[in-house]
Amino acid sequence: MHTEHWLKNDFDLSGRLRQVESQIGRTPLQPIQRLFSKKGVRLFVKKEWEQLSGSVKARAAFSIVKAALESGQLRPGRALLDATSGNTGIAYAAIGKALGIEVVLCLPENASQERKDILRSLGAQIVFTSRFEGTDGAQEVARDLAEQYPERYFYADQYRNDNNWRAHYRTTAVEILQAVPEITHFVAGLGTTGTFVGTGRRLREQKPGVQLIALQPDSALHGLEGWKHLETAIVPGIYDPTLADASEEIDTAEAYEIIRAARKHEDLLLSPSAAANLAGALRIAERLDEGTVVTVLPDNADKYGEVMKQLFT
Repeated sequence: MHTEHWLKNDFDLSGRLRQVESQIGRTPLQPIQRLFSKKGVRLFVKKEWEQLSGSVKARAAFSIVKAALESGQLRPGRALLDATSGNTGIAYAAIGKALGIEVVLCLPENASQERKDILRSLGAQIVFTSRFEGTDGAQEVARDLAEQYPERYFYADQYRNDNNWRAHYRTTAVEILQAVPEITHFVAGLGTTGTFVGTGRRLREQKPGVQLIALQPDSALHGLEGWKHLETAIVPGIYDPTLADASEEIDTAEAYEIIRAARKHEDLLLSPSAAANLAGALRIAERLDEGTVVTVLPDNADKYGEVMKQLFT
């Protein structure tokens, strides 16, 4: 069977694809009312863990997988290969398990034990890469494997794959506009940059006056899982440097303080990156006299047992 006809003729796979898609997106927005309160200014957070695989990365992973299946790049006998710091890998693995697709992930060896356990439980194969080179090193290993074995792997390359940002253009931004049409400021951290780029592009088209604020860690050595310090890291191919109206740096210690505060005041158990997004959104909201600020919370604290232990014991 020709690969371009494989998906449309595999009704079982097509049905499973629709079933997976039904579990992705449509996440709720929650107002922040006790941690922040200022007349004329509102702050909303989008709880992205309330979907398949427990993180925002389900959107990009599904978009990448679906496009690869439709184009025939991902087909029987070929495994999906990518580099990951954890959440995208977990999303790939959850989707792969549901669809019967083999998933191979290049993961820095110092990834948390929780991540390793989750990936293995979902059937992913892990290729461990240098703890000292982070996701940049994992990308190099994945690229080398893809070049060595082109028939064995479909290299998803989330950092350069336009289906990453398109997922947020098609879904995240639309959901925000439907729920909070009065949005004036969108704030998000930069990792693969897909969330910021895709959501920001759609918001800018629909509301030209919206302010887009990009967040980065304040140094190359930081504890914000999935984030990139773009001055010292490989800049993702999908990043659009002309999109942001402003940029803010977030210190890891500040994010950790927000983890404590969000638990106490908002009953939110956040990951470090989610807390960093909230820290940036709070900073912007506090400067405003009026407006509506929205950020995304990429995941919750479920996969960060060691960090939580340090913060709450």
